[in-house]
Amino acid sequence: MIILVKDEEILEELRRIRTILEPKPAPTPTKPKGLWGEFMDFVSKYKVMGMAVAFILGLYLGTLVQALVGDLIMPIIELAMPGVAWDTIQLGPFRVGHFIGALITFLIVAFVIFIIVKITKKWGIE
Repeated sequence: MIILVKDEEILEELRRIRTILEPKPAPTPTKPKGLWGEFMDFVSKYKVMGMAVAFILGLYLGTLVQALVGDLIMPIIELAMPGVAWDTIQLGPFRVGHFIGALITFLIVAFVIFIIVKITKKWGIE
């Protein structure tokens, strides 16, 4: 008789645990009311402010990197090649020197951005 009562208590406790652990249906999201509510839902759902901040900072970071390359690194390259106006080199109608300068600038900018991303990841900024 005592064993039967204990078994019933255990079964009842297991039933309570089962009801607690049963998944509850997800609440249906309420639609925002009005144009302003829909707009605020859009802004928060798609994180528009975060994208805007990232875009603006990206523009100014690009300007900063371009200044670094154009004002600091490219003059060093020009010092390494004195007397050569590499920007004006042409092969027929093609401005090869300008293309080579743009290619060097791109590679340096890409490398500088790579270094910045690597440093910020090390600092825990993503």
